[in-house]
Formats: sequence, C-alpha cells, structure tokens
Amino acid sequence: MKTLSPAVPFAGAIIFLLLSPPLDAYYVQYKEQYYRLYHLHYIQYPDDTMENIYWLEQALKADFANPLYALALIENETQWEKYRSLFTMHVYLKLIEQYLYLGNKWNKRNAYFYNAPWKEQNLESLETAETCFRTALYYWNDAAEWAAKSRDRRFRYINLQRVQFWEDEALRIETGDLDYQAIINRELTLLQQVRERFQAMDETTY
Repeated sequence: MKTLSPAVPFAGAIIFLLLSPPLDAYYVQYKEQYYRLYHLHYIQYPDDTMENIYWLEQALKADFANPLYALALIENETQWEKYRSLFTMHVYLKLIEQYLYLGNKWNKRNAYFYNAPWKEQNLESLETAETCFRTALYYWNDAAEWAAKSRDRRFRYINLQRVQFWEDEALRIETGDLDYQAIINRELTLLQQVRERFQAMDETTY
C-alpha cells in the first residue's frame, strides 16, 4: 500500500499539530476501529479536519479486523477481497474530502484591491491551500486505483449491501460521474489566477 510521497510534506506534518489521545482511551488496532473515529462536525474547524485526517491515515496503515467484524457481511473470500478494495477506496475519498475542506479554509476566491496591504499574508495562505489541494490530488490516484480493483470482473455479481454507498462511489468513479481530479484541477487553476493578481499588487498603494 502506498504511503505519503515526500512531495506532500504538509500531510506528514499534521501529526505534530494534533494532541496525543488520552491515556484512558480504548485500544485501537484495526482499520475499522480507526475509521469509526472519523466523524463530520457541524462546523468543521481546521483542528477538526486535521484530527479526521489523522484517523484516516491511521486506518490506511492498520490491518483489517477479522471478517467477522467487518463493516459489511462477509461470507466468502471473494467478498472479503472486494470489501478490502472498497474500504481502501472509500478511505482515500474521505481523505480527499478532508484535504479539500482544509484547503478551502486558506483559499482565496478573489484578490480585492483593498487586500493589497496584506498581500504577503494572502500569498502565504494560498500556498497552504495549494499544498492541501495537491495532497488531495495525490490521493485521487489511489482512490481511482482501488475503485478499479473493486469493479473487477470477478466481483460483477457481488454486492455488499451494508456498504452500498461505497459500491456507488466505485461505480461513479468508473463512469466518470465522480472525478476529483477535474474538480481539484479547477481549484488549482483558479488559485493560480488569484495568486497572480495578488503578486501584481503594489502593497504600498493603500
């Protein structure tokens, strides 16, 4: 399984921004347990997003629990193989979503003339947003790869109903209905346009 590329150091640095889990926390060992610690917040602050990224990263590194404790009903080895592919794909998709949330906290949609005095701060913010978006793009390749594995001909007549949403995600990736690469590339193009407008500003004018 792939690990973070050196090209995306921001992701690895996240661990250092998180508080250590409490000593009395229950023992977490398997992918499914880490995945259950991931959750959405009504208002998602950057710390909430980074916490989710941490749990999802740990889920990728951990071993699967016994099929008895899977998040879907597993009755044979073929179902088990498909389940593992779907689970991994889904975790990568959740990581993409979290990095997009995080990037949008720092992204700037416009470069208004009255922002000129804070030109450098805005450029730094855009740099952080770009790192988040490029990390999400890096994960998209993994998500698409695992989606393709889950759609292998061997699994054609296997449907894991308890994780139907994952099945739908894999199908949407296959048909192109879900394409984070296109979404992220649009964000990066817009970000570069805003960056160029900030770079052209004279911050001493206002």
